[in-house]
Amino acid sequence: MSTIPVSDIPCVSLLYKLDRLKPAESSTYTPSSTYNDKIALLRNDITKLEVDSIVNAANNSLLGGGGVDGAIHRAAGPELYDECELLDGCVTGSAKITKGYRLPAKHVIHAVGPVYQSTKRQGKHTSLLQGCYRTSLELAVDNKLKSIAFSALSTGVYGYPSDEAAETAIGEVRKFLDSGKGDSLERIVFCNFTEKDEKAYFDMIPKFFPPDQTVEKKDEESPAPTSEDLAAQLPDPPTKNPSEEGQPDAKKLKSLKES
Repeated sequence: MSTIPVSDIPCVSLLYKLDRLKPAESSTYTPSSTYNDKIALLRNDITKLEVDSIVNAANNSLLGGGGVDGAIHRAAGPELYDECELLDGCVTGSAKITKGYRLPAKHVIHAVGPVYQSTKRQGKHTSLLQGCYRTSLELAVDNKLKSIAFSALSTGVYGYPSDEAAETAIGEVRKFLDSGKGDSLERIVFCNFTEKDEKAYFDMIPKFFPPDQTVEKKDEESPAPTSEDLAAQLPDPPTKNPSEEGQPDAKKLKSLKES
């Protein structure tokens, strides 16, 4: 399996230069070249990323499932399951950290996202999803990790609409950075596997992380690689969807306990 170094994951600044990201019509957030160099976005297999931590879309048991969860457990090997057995599960809206074992990532942060329909009826869907991202970032900082890559939490079988999930996720990351708690993090990656999730992030990123026009003007004054050269360096997107084998059916989802 070919892996992807963190240096090859395109940051927001580069995606603006390539015209892959379009500025939002309006944004209430202050442009920051520091943030735009730190936030990264790609569509690929998260098990290939050479980062300090990847965030798994886990279930309450933390013992694996289908989709991305199953793919991470398979790639990490049985040692990951063994460590997860010792964690006594995890409540919805929170996360726990383990080693990465056979993954190129050093650690796995297992975040348990909300089942959309049931938690929306309770008015908890947004706060629970925010909790997943906030706790994951806190775990990365507390463990002195420099890079973290998020999968699109709850947007698969848990039914969270991709656009709502992306807005909540990106907004919580921006809030974390504005608080100063994320200063030690060098790269925060949003790694999507499906086109619907990728589109949602491309639509929402400019709202929270607008381009820094002052940096763009400086770049225009100095020689730089062409867009074609830069684009050629981007990792190729996946050609296959993650296996759905082992995903809980609808009846089981309804019975999941939400905190």
